[in-house]
Parts: sequence; C-alpha cells; structure tokens
Amino acid sequence: MSTISSSSVNPNSAVQQAAQSIISGSTGSKTDVNALVTALVNAKVAGQTAALTNKTKSDNTQLTALGQLKSVMSLLQSSIASLSDGTTMSAFTAIGDGKGITAKGTKGAVAGSYSVQVSNIATSQSVTSGAFKAGSTLGAGTMTLSVGGKSMSINVDSNNNTLAGIASAINSGKGNPGITAAIVNGTDGAHLVLRSSSTGVSNGINISIAGAGPDDALNDLAMTSGTVSAPANSAETAGNYTGSATSVATGKWSQSVAGQDANFMIAGTAGTSASNTITTALSGVSMTLDSASVGTTQTLTVAQDTTGQATAINAFVTAYNNYIGTVKTLTSFDSSQPKGSQGGTLLGDAMMNTIRNTLAGVLSSGVGKGASSINLGSIGITLKPDGTLKTDADALNAALKSDPTKVSQLFNSTDGVGTQMNDNLTSFLSTGGIVETRSSALTADLKKLVTKQTALDALTAQLTTAYNDQFTSLNTLMANSQMNASYLTALFGGTNSAGSLANNK
Repeated sequence: MSTISSSSVNPNSAVQQAAQSIISGSTGSKTDVNALVTALVNAKVAGQTAALTNKTKSDNTQLTALGQLKSVMSLLQSSIASLSDGTTMSAFTAIGDGKGITAKGTKGAVAGSYSVQVSNIATSQSVTSGAFKAGSTLGAGTMTLSVGGKSMSINVDSNNNTLAGIASAINSGKGNPGITAAIVNGTDGAHLVLRSSSTGVSNGINISIAGAGPDDALNDLAMTSGTVSAPANSAETAGNYTGSATSVATGKWSQSVAGQDANFMIAGTAGTSASNTITTALSGVSMTLDSASVGTTQTLTVAQDTTGQATAINAFVTAYNNYIGTVKTLTSFDSSQPKGSQGGTLLGDAMMNTIRNTLAGVLSSGVGKGASSINLGSIGITLKPDGTLKTDADALNAALKSDPTKVSQLFNSTDGVGTQMNDNLTSFLSTGGIVETRSSALTADLKKLVTKQTALDALTAQLTTAYNDQFTSLNTLMANSQMNASYLTALFGGTNSAGSLANNK
C-alpha cells in the first residue's frame, strides 16, 4: 500500500510550492524537498487512493454482513433438518415398566402396550483348557481359531510356544475373530481361558492344530464347540419353551459359560436373538436386555415422542427468531446516528427482501389449500407483526397429543413447512444462489481492487522518483547559478562593492 497520504490536496497549492522552491533556490533559502514531493504526488493519486480505500471498506463490510446472514440461515436450516425429513414426526418412545429392558422407538413403530417376557439373555461362550505345567513348552505348529465364520491362524514356534506366549499371540493376532485369551493359574497348573466376544449359540469357539508332532502338548489345545438344547432359564411366566446353548463337543476343554441366544416372548409370540440388542422382533422398536430382565414379565409402552417433537419445533422457532434478529440489524435505520452511519449494511437490499419475504410466505401459507389447509397457527405458533414467531406451549402440546396427524401433515417430508423452508434455504445458500453469488462477486471485486492498488502503488513510486530527480536537477542548477552570480559580483562589483576590475586588481 502506498505511503502517500489519501487526504485531499489542492494541485494549485502544490504548484505554488514548486514555484517557491525556485525562488528559494535563487535566494539561497532552504526548502523541504521531501514534503514538496509528497504534496505533488498526493495531488496526482489522492483521489484514486480514496476511491480504492472506500470501495475496499464497503466490500469488506458487505462480506462481513453476508457472513452473519449465512451463519444464521445455516443454523435455521440445521434446526429444521429433522422437521423436513420426517424423522421427528415419526419418532416414538418405548418404555418398559420393569427393570432390565431399555427400549427405543424408531420410524415404523406402532403406538400401543406390549407384554414382554424374558427367559434368558444372550451370553458369550467361555472355555478353559486342561492344566499345563507353568512355563512348559508345547511344541510347534499352526493354531487356527474361529468364531462365527471368522478365523485367524497363529504360527506357534520357539518364540511363543508357552501357554502365556500363545495367549499373547491370540490377543494381538491380526484378524482376531473375536476371542480374548487369559492365563489362570490353579493348584493343578496353568490354564488357558478363552472367551468369545460375540454372544449367541452361533458364536462358539473352535480350534484346530496342524503340523505339531504327535507327542506335542500343543495338540491338547484343539477343540470344537457343539450345540445342545435345554430348557430356557425362565420363570413360570416366561413360557415353557426350550433354548439352545453351546457345548464342548471335542477336546480337553471345559465350558465355564455357555453361549446362548436371548429367549423372550412379545405379546405371546416366542422369539430369539443372538444379541441382547433386539431390533426386528417388534416393528419400529429396538430393545436391549440385561440380566435384570430375566424371569420377568413387563409391559412395554410405545407412544409418539411428543416431548422430543415439541423440543424440535421450539428449536426451529428459536432459530427463526434469531435469523429475524440478524436481518433487523443488517437492514436497520437509526436517525439518531451520524449521517453515513444511520443505515444497516444491507438496508434496502433487494436480496434481503427476497429472502425475508420468501421465508415469511412459507410460514404464513402452511400446507394444503382451502378447507384442508394447515398452518403454524393451527398448532399454536403465530407470526408476529415484527416478523418473529411466538409459541403457545399449551396449544402446541395439545395438538401433539390430541391431533398428531395434523402436526405430522404440517411437517410432512413432501411439501411440509420444514421441507419448504429447507428447499428455499438450500436454494439461497448453495452455489449459484443469491447469497453465494453476492459473496463471490464481492470477493472477486476485492481481488480486482488489490490489483488496482498494486498498480497505484507502482505509479506512486514512479512519480516520487521522477519528482525527486527533477528537484535534484533544479537544486543543482540553482547552486551553479548562485556560484556564477557570486563570481560576477566579485569581478564587476555590485551594489556595495566596486569589484576587482574597478580596482585594477
């Protein structure tokens, strides 16, 4: 940026100073050449400098205002996301009246009360090997462990052929299928304890050994899991049906915990699940069981999540009012302020009027036509004269509880209020939209202004150099003239002297 002052300079004054410098040079008085050059350069570039400065300030101020506008519009769009895609209005709660069942309603749930009986929860298999002498080597070979169709192989050699080495290799093995290993030392020796990390009958542990010598103790770690049927662990109210569990079919292992599926009844219909998180037994409801639910009969109540729906709608109202507050600030007019500072940055801006009128129109028109039309006023939300929204909490809660169909229609995912708002906001904020187009234009203009300022700085430097050169030449000329005048006076005399020629010197 040029260091030349952007203040207004009178060109005539600069010329008068230049003329005075000639007089000063001829009379021997001193003049401030730097100040004079600055004044002359200012006379040339001050107008352009002021124009560039003012335009840059204006563009940056508008960009800041647009940034504030985009921020509140984006927050508004975020607040209506769940109201535009139908997730909020299709949300349900699912609550059991006992212990051990945590439930959550999702899309597709049907309101009602359901009897839930739990016989047993899903468990994961744990097995314990036979005893080995602590620190003894087991030989060499390949150990393959599998769970539920996934497997990994471990190369057992002199680096890891102890029970502890094998346990470490299992836990750190690449592609571990879901087995954790530990060593338990008992009075009879060391035992390898394996646990499947996945619950259910289908996730039993299987181990095969290959390449070991016939007498290697490594062979004793081979095993296969089987399945047995047994009465489900249940109270009498849980139903008289059988479940399945894992067992040790072959190998020198004992089973400390059997792998089982969860067994339950919902509304008199028996069901099983390999996991304790059950997502398909009851439409639109996810249930998670723990041990406290075993042997109990509970009532699971599924209902629309009116609390969550009210929270989402109120969040939208708050976000819209914040947007209106920002719009008011950016388009305000305050006559008490000094001239030039009375209007907001975007006062009278056509883009602002388009956005404000479009969004307000969505809120006031609602959904549907004629007698079937529904708007926000139908659920207790009114548009105030100042453009903000006001919520009657009692009316909103009453609508959610007594007429959920109407509320769902108002916020449907096809042409509901939330969907219309979201579509318009996307249009305004996306590439090619009026907000982004304005921002891009201002950014491009600022780049042009930088280029112009660079050119002006170069011109300022050129003018400064040229004027300095001219005044240097002028000063040299004046100095020579002064010397010649002194010589002639000394030779021919002047007002107060006769001169050397008159004195015949």
